[in-house]
Amino acid sequence: MRLHLPSLAARALRLMRRFPWHWLIAALVAIDGYLFLQPLWQAIGSQGLLQALQVRDSASVTAFLDSGGIAQMSRLMLGLGVQVMAVGLLYRARIAWAMSLLLLAVVGTYSLWRGQGHLGLLVYTVVLVAVLIGYWRHFDRASLTAGSLFAVLSVASLLVYAVFGVLYLGDEFSPPVHDPVTALYFSIVSMSTVGYGDISPHTDAARLFTISIIILGITVFATSISAVVGPLIGGNIRRLMRGRVSHSMRKNHIILAGVSPLAQSLHAALRQRGHDVTVIVPSMDGHPYPPDADLLEGDASETAILLQAGAAHARYILALRQDDSENAFIVMAGREAGAADTKLVALVNAPMHLSKIRRVNPDIVISLQALGSEILARTLSGEAIDEALITRLLFGEKTLDLN
Repeated sequence: MRLHLPSLAARALRLMRRFPWHWLIAALVAIDGYLFLQPLWQAIGSQGLLQALQVRDSASVTAFLDSGGIAQMSRLMLGLGVQVMAVGLLYRARIAWAMSLLLLAVVGTYSLWRGQGHLGLLVYTVVLVAVLIGYWRHFDRASLTAGSLFAVLSVASLLVYAVFGVLYLGDEFSPPVHDPVTALYFSIVSMSTVGYGDISPHTDAARLFTISIIILGITVFATSISAVVGPLIGGNIRRLMRGRVSHSMRKNHIILAGVSPLAQSLHAALRQRGHDVTVIVPSMDGHPYPPDADLLEGDASETAILLQAGAAHARYILALRQDDSENAFIVMAGREAGAADTKLVALVNAPMHLSKIRRVNPDIVISLQALGSEILARTLSGEAIDEALITRLLFGEKTLDLN
């Protein structure tokens, strides 16, 4: 059996596209967070949480912060934040990608500042940042889960900042705050801008700190709400603006997979004739179809995507990608997802692939290059061109010998 290098390269590219790179990147980011937290985990494991953090009351908080506890808490929140964002990367969320870059940049800066013993983590973090930047196209979704994680991380970080700050400045409030429960109560009241007035700052430092809690609270709550509600509202608006319908409502329609010039022209022609057309595109960003087109984002070679497009009730499934191997995979997926009477149509971009496309048994094979070259050759040779010849060339009938 003879193998062709272009065919092997196409298969390799296909496998690389289908590999869940975001899972691997998410795991690498989680490992980075674990390595960053490892010294703290060791201290907690040997001493216990309270002994490692030395936090029991206002006096211990003051001693803790004065003895470098700020760095310990920063390490804890930063490391946990990196691991939380790794979960968001599993959902290919853009916000998780952006937050991961920001947190990893801080981790790298911290490792550079600490110097010896942290250089390995610095190198690993720099490489990981480069990988995230290189694969930015994989993280293009507005995920409700990732938005919720971002909201939880933001609120938790602000609470830690507020509670420890209130305990550190405990004597500068009226009445003085010396226990964590009262500090938590004042922090939440200030963050939510309720302001009951039962506890109030009476020094400039305490007032400025309270102002920072109020400003950060408004910012964090507004950003968190937009991160959670944004994907819900944005997704509904996009579906309305782009004319999407539920897959259960798609019946007796035509599924068109691809953004090739032929696919665009055919979509316009079918719409002019009153046909219902559902288009499957790789990405919603920069597609060439009109705003009111019924669009579905995904890989048309996946059976689940075709089922979502209503393949079980479709009249035709058109594989019109510019890659012949992808068209072949779409035909095979369409055979699984489509009904018994659903017709499968495959475009052949290179005549040399015509026999290979036929092996997956599409109902119709379109070979535009074979059609153009044969018509031009017959015209230059003065040979007759009839309707039967054009039909055989256009749809790639097996009885035609193109060699």
